[in-house]
Amino acid sequence: MEAPVFENYDPAGDCHCAGCVQWRRTDPSRARTKLGARHALVAAAAAGTVIGGVQLTPAAAAGHHEARPGDPVPGDATPQGGTSPLHGAPGQAAGSVDLAQQSALRTTTRAAIINRAKTWVSAKVPYNMDKYWSDGYRQDCSGFVSMAWDLPGNEWTGSLAQYGTRITKAQLQPGDILLFHNPSDPEKGSHVTIFGGWTDYTRSYYIAYEQTRPGTRKQATPYAYWTNSSRYLAYRYKGVKAGTTSGADAAATTKFPGAGAFGPGANNAYVTQLGRLLVERGGKRFYSQGPGPRWGDADRRATQAFQRAQGWSGADADGIPGPTTWSYLVGGKGKDIPGGGSSAGSKGSGTSKGQAPAFPGTAVFRPGSSSGAVTKLGKQLVKKGFGKYYAQGPGPRWGEADRRAVEAFQRAQGWRGAAADGYPGPETWRRLFS
Repeated sequence: MEAPVFENYDPAGDCHCAGCVQWRRTDPSRARTKLGARHALVAAAAAGTVIGGVQLTPAAAAGHHEARPGDPVPGDATPQGGTSPLHGAPGQAAGSVDLAQQSALRTTTRAAIINRAKTWVSAKVPYNMDKYWSDGYRQDCSGFVSMAWDLPGNEWTGSLAQYGTRITKAQLQPGDILLFHNPSDPEKGSHVTIFGGWTDYTRSYYIAYEQTRPGTRKQATPYAYWTNSSRYLAYRYKGVKAGTTSGADAAATTKFPGAGAFGPGANNAYVTQLGRLLVERGGKRFYSQGPGPRWGDADRRATQAFQRAQGWSGADADGIPGPTTWSYLVGGKGKDIPGGGSSAGSKGSGTSKGQAPAFPGTAVFRPGSSSGAVTKLGKQLVKKGFGKYYAQGPGPRWGEADRRAVEAFQRAQGWRGAAADGYPGPETWRRLFS
């Protein structure tokens, strides 16, 4: 149908709703009359019109905003635009996209999705819902996913689900997304992240690639997110090719992958996971480097030492993990490798003698916070041998000495990168008090 003409109503210069933003993009010379823009958008919504080449839903036209999700430290709300075609240079329109092609699926691989996400992480693309990066994608969270999934246009949290298939937490693999869209009030936390793999076997933290203020980041994030966790849904891109990823970004698993994953010639992410678990249980001395994905004698000898620590012998201690060995390792059961200086801090048994105190939450361990839990954390770090960073204390106010001590403890577990950022999560807390 023909779009109605609103001669007396122009978009507001200080309004950031999807409709006003799109009007300003298509004709920056328009007047800045806020009230008039609102009237025009309401009428446009009722008519189901197309503004600036973009079909506006009633919710979008009414000025609903999408907000920045809660971070460890909550920030200001940041609205997000609706769907739009790709653009050329930042802010420069490059023509409309055929809506029939907008839903077309381009095939891609998990590795390609993660690699595209990493390009924005490396470039530290600034968050901005009004601007477009040099690749043509909008610089907000859903524009970031649109880019990583190689979609033909810029989607938003209200439309991304149509390109994906709902999956469970157990099915998550790198390249999938965790999406929260609040249809009743999109400004209340709507957000989307790209799943990059679990940080460890507990599956309580994962590596998240996301576009948020101030810019693109990759960091360990509690499942499913810092806030509104229960409202996030997992989706897999319909155009992703079958198969799994390999290497460090592969998701850790608690299910035994099969005997074929280990032994001479094996080269996969499960070998890396096995090695890291063995290091945590006292096997660090067997590895001069790594662990890594290629099976070697260090993996065999460390596995055998762990098996013998359980009292097994003969074929049960041949250095090749079977279902029982694997379940002991991923479940934290049984005895550690003796004489190994287990980085988990336990002696003789893989389970703690007492119950660890309840984890007080990530917000307690942030700059400026003060809590008895910070003191308790610091004293335990000193007790475990990680107190060299404290010139005085530990005390209740979180500081750089606490962060550096926690980071040293995390690195002693064999963790690297975002998993060793110096901020304790539930797994760091559990191991520290075990």
